[in-house]
Amino acid sequence: MDVRKIDWNAIPWKEIRPGVEQKAFSGEGATVALHRLAPGHEPKPHSHPNEQIAYIIAGTMRFHVGDESHLLGPGGVLVVPPNVVHWGEVVGDEPVLNLDVFTPRRPEYA
Repeated sequence: MDVRKIDWNAIPWKEIRPGVEQKAFSGEGATVALHRLAPGHEPKPHSHPNEQIAYIIAGTMRFHVGDESHLLGPGGVLVVPPNVVHWGEVVGDEPVLNLDVFTPRRPEYA
């Protein structure tokens, strides 16, 4: 049995680009990533072969998924299907803290 205990506080923040930071870990089948997004960060439309479940912990974010737009605040959850172009932008002056779950796992996040 492969049981691992993860301490978010022991994982350093990694700057992805100005205004976007990440902490992440993976199990055998999924990756969990914590993102901190600053107001005014540059959104980057992208897609990937993973399903992504985004959960907003703090702040407000507008997610663009395909041709749709969704406003999410704390407690909001959004499922992004695989291979669909999407991006997010911070709404307001408060940073966004969001937790993403990707399946299958994303080895590049390790």
